[in-house]
Amino acid sequence: MFYLTFCFALFFGYANLNAIQNSDNSDDNKPVEVGSTVPHFSLQNQFGKLFSIDSVLGKKNLVIYFYPKDDSPGCTKQACSFRDQFEVFEEQDAMIIGISAQSVESHLEFAKEYNLNFTLLSDNENKVRDLFDVPSTLFGLIPGRVTYVVNKESKVVFMFNSQFQAEKHIDEALRILKEMK
Repeated sequence: MFYLTFCFALFFGYANLNAIQNSDNSDDNKPVEVGSTVPHFSLQNQFGKLFSIDSVLGKKNLVIYFYPKDDSPGCTKQACSFRDQFEVFEEQDAMIIGISAQSVESHLEFAKEYNLNFTLLSDNENKVRDLFDVPSTLFGLIPGRVTYVVNKESKVVFMFNSQFQAEKHIDEALRILKEMK
């Protein structure tokens, strides 16, 4: 039995096996999707300060994006595109929040190296990624890349899931924010 479980986990990814074993179909385990209220969470930002989503809910539109890893080619392109369009997001009264599993120190280094001007949150135990039910890719081996646009009523109005079109996340989020005005 152990061998079969091990092979299954290796092939489909441990995270997916764990989710299957622990699912109970309760409302608490519903994936975040369009129409959902954004869940409450708190994580440390790149400066080591605790950031609570409650501090910005209802005050700004939010662009919450989950990305696989600091300093990887696709994630760097995506982060730099968010940086380059920062003023356009501000004009849409939106705050950008990037979330990945790397440490606070890694996020600070990443932000400094690329002059990132927005919040990066460290989800080193993947609790928020799991809360949002962000899917993994390549049989669970690579954390997913998903962007959520949240309005001032705390509702998810759009989500975009694409591992390999990192820069399109920015275009899609801006398109939706402009349509909301």
